[in-house]
Amino acid sequence: MTPQADSPEEAVRPGDRPAAREEEAVGATAAGAAAARGKGATMPANAGSGLRPATGTGAAARETAGAAGQGTGDRVSVSAADASLADDDATALGSVVVVGRAEPVPVEYESSYQPVQDASTLRSLTPVLETPQVTNAVSAQVLRDQRPRYMDDALFNVSGITQGNTLAGTQDTIMKRGFGGNRDGSIMHNGMPLVQGRGMNAAAESVVVLKGPSSMFYGIMDPGGVVNVVSKKPQLKARSSLGLTASTYAHGRTGGGVTFDTTGPIADTGLAWRLVADYVNEDYWRNFGKRKDLLVAPSVAWYGKDTQAVFWYEFRDYDAPFDRGTVLNPDTKAPLDVPANRRLDEPMNQMKGKSHLAQFSLDHHIVPGWSGHVSLSYNRETYDADQLRVMGINTTAHTLRRRADGTKGALSTDSYGTAYVDGSTQLLGMQHDVQVGMDAEYRKIYRADMIRGTANGNFNYLNPVYGLVAPGTNVVASDSDQRDQLHNQSLFFQDAVHLNDQWILTAGIRYLHWTQIAGRGRPFQRNTDTDDSKWLPRLGLVYKLTPHSSLYASYTSSLKPISTIAPHSSGLIDSSVKPETGKSWEIGAKYEMPGGLTGSLALFDIRKKNVLVSQFNSVTGLTEWRTSGAARSRGMELDVAGEIDSRWSTIGSLAVLDAKTTRDPEYAGNRLWNVARVTASAGAVYNVGELLGSDQLRVGARARYSGRRPGDSANSFWLPSFTVADLFATYDTAIMDRKVRFQFNVKNLTDRTYYTSSVNEYGLALGDARQVSVTASFEF
Repeated sequence: MTPQADSPEEAVRPGDRPAAREEEAVGATAAGAAAARGKGATMPANAGSGLRPATGTGAAARETAGAAGQGTGDRVSVSAADASLADDDATALGSVVVVGRAEPVPVEYESSYQPVQDASTLRSLTPVLETPQVTNAVSAQVLRDQRPRYMDDALFNVSGITQGNTLAGTQDTIMKRGFGGNRDGSIMHNGMPLVQGRGMNAAAESVVVLKGPSSMFYGIMDPGGVVNVVSKKPQLKARSSLGLTASTYAHGRTGGGVTFDTTGPIADTGLAWRLVADYVNEDYWRNFGKRKDLLVAPSVAWYGKDTQAVFWYEFRDYDAPFDRGTVLNPDTKAPLDVPANRRLDEPMNQMKGKSHLAQFSLDHHIVPGWSGHVSLSYNRETYDADQLRVMGINTTAHTLRRRADGTKGALSTDSYGTAYVDGSTQLLGMQHDVQVGMDAEYRKIYRADMIRGTANGNFNYLNPVYGLVAPGTNVVASDSDQRDQLHNQSLFFQDAVHLNDQWILTAGIRYLHWTQIAGRGRPFQRNTDTDDSKWLPRLGLVYKLTPHSSLYASYTSSLKPISTIAPHSSGLIDSSVKPETGKSWEIGAKYEMPGGLTGSLALFDIRKKNVLVSQFNSVTGLTEWRTSGAARSRGMELDVAGEIDSRWSTIGSLAVLDAKTTRDPEYAGNRLWNVARVTASAGAVYNVGELLGSDQLRVGARARYSGRRPGDSANSFWLPSFTVADLFATYDTAIMDRKVRFQFNVKNLTDRTYYTSSVNEYGLALGDARQVSVTASFEF
């Protein structure tokens, strides 16, 4: 039988094609290795598999691959060197690309709005059309155009995303399909967990959201999904860039930054290196505050014939405003009627911290069709924070009651490792794509000294006077030494059975064991002490309509142990208290046209039991915790991204969500906190083309909408809906034969006042005011 060369949805695995045939694979996808060498690049003789183009589909391709002596795989590999050096002919061929965990994104694919699939998210090279779960990605080009500062800025392009409690604007908190929380374990970096507050930075290549319960892949998890930040990897073609940015808000709030990104090979060894450095120093958009952020991110990679490995390191030193936003007027149930840029705390409200992230990934071709994978990660963050916390309001006297609080000696660490093998085999005349492995994680969150002052009620919010309150110094022993320690270990197995050319049945299971201790106080008082285990299944069915489209149905599950540092309403949380569990039923459709558009439509129903609920007690000033019965989230999500034609690119989404508490003595029937019923985004870019010779102009715009959201679990107040628009333009030219790009961005074009999330009635987070920035980037 003859391979169907016009069916580009099939991906490849490392090593499925013998080394002697690698040159043929390169020629088929990138106009040949010789053409790449003709660009003056160094080509290591032992460069291993990298780019994953499509070459066939179904039984025809598998039979041909087997006849060629390539095992049971239906996939071909392209050397990492050629992936790094390939010219634009590869794009013209329109191949779907799947990049291995330890392999770089080909340069020519970096300029597309169509996402490039990275194996670290699904832990395999399975194409998205063959997966019974939705992944939505924000590509490298989208990130460059929109210049998001934080994770939620980037993920507003994705359906079903809202912001949760960000700990006064210092942490990524992503609500996915109605579920999530800060440091909930759902933020990954190259498929490995983060514990640091912020995961988005200049070293990010792309951001991927895996929708729905994902415990089969990642273990302990909320059922909304997983966010995976994919890091930039070293390239085997030398290139460097320097970017200089100047920005301004209104009222003279200005700033600047510099970004340096350089990469290249190390002789002809197959080794490559990369260094990303970024520094930002800017005024906060409100009436006081300063943001300073330094990132240094070196990496080194080895792209061998049978083995590819990457080591990343990221160091961050930051000083950021600790801003809980504004407060609710209890009379009107609306945000306080004061200027949006007026802060209600003090200039001392800053968080200073440092983080270290070291990660290692290795892919090794074992035998034709089978590979082994090992990944290790260590993450550490320390910080200190001072804050004037609002504790009450008197609307008659126009005053706020505030308290000088703080956190000193905060330390969070996460150690993680995984090892697995995956490959294809024939059994009973059907192809089985098998994955089996294990992982383990130890996470610790610790806060040493908790400062709690005495509340004072003389701050006039209509005529504020700042600087009269000193930072707090009163360390409360009963609230200090807060710690949450989690150990978990897992074994997992998955088999995707190709029943025929169109039907794929996927079944998987994870055995998860965990122990968790959480509490606080001097002496330490345990409020959580659990030791338990559970089986977590996954089942999915895919029907391939055409080479570029598929339908799917799935059942997935999730688990998250209940834990709290603070006392629980029922006393100690031990193994008799059941963990939060989630189950999801989902159906959907996917479309992927190589070099064109990628899209997905999903209908889902998620049920979560034993939900931990928090509610602020305005009398005591404390957050109280108890276990709710159940919650439900069901709805529709639509996403699209990619190239419409040679000039137009787009990214957009729409979600309609019904997320509510279904069983609880107080909150049954209430909408879930910080979750909008409707969210939408739409972005478009037009490539004007050549101007003044070979100069290039691109212009783009984006609008995002979020419906109103409950401000707390009791639905006692609501955050209003909002629509925010952004613009950008880039102009590419050359100065002294060097590529230069000028970029102009306007965020929040209409300078709209809007509210992104809430902690309680005394913490309503505001979105940034209008910001204008200009960036000049030089390549050399």
